[in-house]
Amino acid sequence: MKLLRYGPKGQEKPGLLDAEGRIRDLSGHVTDITPAQLYGEELAKLKAIDPTTLPVVEGEPRYGVPVNGSRKFIAIGLNFADHAAESNLPEPSEPVVFMKAISCLSGPNDTVVIPRGSLKTDWEVELGIVIGKPASYVEQADALDHVAGYVLINDVSERAFQTERGGTWDKGKGCDTFGPVGPWIVTTDEVGDVQKLDMWLDLNGKRMQTGNTKTMIFGVAEIVSYVSQFMTLEPGDLITTGTPPGVGLGQKPEPFYLKAGDVMTLGIEKLGQQRQDVVAWSKEAVS
Repeated sequence: MKLLRYGPKGQEKPGLLDAEGRIRDLSGHVTDITPAQLYGEELAKLKAIDPTTLPVVEGEPRYGVPVNGSRKFIAIGLNFADHAAESNLPEPSEPVVFMKAISCLSGPNDTVVIPRGSLKTDWEVELGIVIGKPASYVEQADALDHVAGYVLINDVSERAFQTERGGTWDKGKGCDTFGPVGPWIVTTDEVGDVQKLDMWLDLNGKRMQTGNTKTMIFGVAEIVSYVSQFMTLEPGDLITTGTPPGVGLGQKPEPFYLKAGDVMTLGIEKLGQQRQDVVAWSKEAVS
């Protein structure tokens, strides 16, 4: 099942994607896609719905963040060995955990705004985990039972804010619009083996990142188990799991970064695609 939210920002409606790639309206069954819909019997009820009985949504509406009400947006850094190498950092012995601000969440095709004063805004295609069942001190063997599904995420990052402004990554990770998520949540049964998914990102039509989740240093089960040792994971929580090589920071002979007018397109096998126009900061751009 592919669960989604569609419509203008702040007015999104619940929906799902049918087998023909059409949006179907779920408003007759739920008022929104919230953490409550991702857990237990509520998710089972949604899976039991015959999509052909739902109204087709006409046109090409905006996609919103596919779950409304996430309380945590957790990220794992340096989780691909070749990305760690291009960042001139050692491969971590344990997952590198940091937080992205909930306020940075945006729809998969919404505009990305370069922050005021930024010179090093970068791109990162990533696999996102959506928690469906509370997880605290979960064993790795049981960790996937706590996952509702997976999403495509662009972990947009400002490298100077991240590493040159006092040593805490969060400052470069949570700027407004730095968390495009979606277009939909794909439930675990439809994804199958999550450690065999191709992933890619293009900048202005040029392929920058090519990777596969099989080369993650720490897989999904290990990440969920590990993070649950430090905080309780709740339904709707998002975990973005690291990026393959090819980010702006790692370009040779010199790094280069996003500028106004750029266009990012990215995707992960089975999880859909995103497209973001990049604009300079202004009060209007982030309103």
